[in-house]
Amino acid sequence: MKMQKQMLWNHRLQLQRPSQLISLAMEILTVYKQPSIPSHKITINGFVSTLKPVYTSKKKKKKFLYIDKSSVSEILSFNVHACSEKVMIPREKPFIMLDGEGQATTLIQFNDFGNSITSSTFQLRAENFVARGITFKNTYNSVIPRRGDGSQITWAPAALIGADKAKFYQCSFMSLQDTLTDSIGRHYFESCYIEGAIDFIWGGGQSTYQGCTINATTAALHGITGFITAQARNSTVDSGGFVFNSCNVVGTGPVYLGRAYRKYSRVVFYKSYMYNSIVPEGWSPWTFSGQEDTIVYTEADCTGPGSDMSKRVRWLKNLPPWELHLLIDVATFLNQGGWMEKQPMPPI
Repeated sequence: MKMQKQMLWNHRLQLQRPSQLISLAMEILTVYKQPSIPSHKITINGFVSTLKPVYTSKKKKKKFLYIDKSSVSEILSFNVHACSEKVMIPREKPFIMLDGEGQATTLIQFNDFGNSITSSTFQLRAENFVARGITFKNTYNSVIPRRGDGSQITWAPAALIGADKAKFYQCSFMSLQDTLTDSIGRHYFESCYIEGAIDFIWGGGQSTYQGCTINATTAALHGITGFITAQARNSTVDSGGFVFNSCNVVGTGPVYLGRAYRKYSRVVFYKSYMYNSIVPEGWSPWTFSGQEDTIVYTEADCTGPGSDMSKRVRWLKNLPPWELHLLIDVATFLNQGGWMEKQPMPPI
């Protein structure tokens, strides 16, 4: 396997089948039990797996450990279609790539609710992370609101991204409320699918969503209007914000493009298709009514029935071309220091 990037990647977990996810959390923790692994072996469910060192430079000074299909063949005998467990990558374990077989095949899911942070199925706390072809799901909200046992819609995040320099390719994030906690750091999502009804992309992150499908499943709210984003930028010098570039925004019921979770909330929709589920006013100041001058919400060159601007809120910003370009250009908005090209690209 050829690697052309110049960065140390400790482990690439290539998830050839969903059954490997049974031990994904154990894999990560077991690998890191020792500061060094001279034998390049780990134990997974009692099996010893040999890891192949893959160097990221010709001088062989930097490497990550590569788990391929042959090294985990014993685990593949499990007939499991999804991993029902929580997975967390802690802060001290950076440079990990998770490589799945596809959103419909590789699934990490769990049923937890009531806390917008700790209820997350997946938590990323370590910098320099790449994932491809994986679905992250919280199953709690899948049969509500108001079941016979009194359960109702509440916080049930599928993933929390709480670290800098993270990229997701062809991944899915599924829940109903607070699906994707885009908390802090620079993040890039390409060709991903994100589903929810209330604040289902929220947090203070600095993120680009490129060519993603945003599905507002607000029919589950039985007439209540939902919200796609709840961005939490804190000040004028805060570089955070969500940029949706060439996305497909669809839905099953009425939904706002966003509401201001913090006073300086910033969200951009650019060249995106909007389904007719978008409410005419488009945006809500939430608790910052009367302070809308600090909120930066903008739409540019969008299409579709939901992109009609004639009834949008009056405080929607019309950014000058130079400022809009700084936000929609990944090079200026995200890629300071060139970190994106230094990360390995997952194979197709």
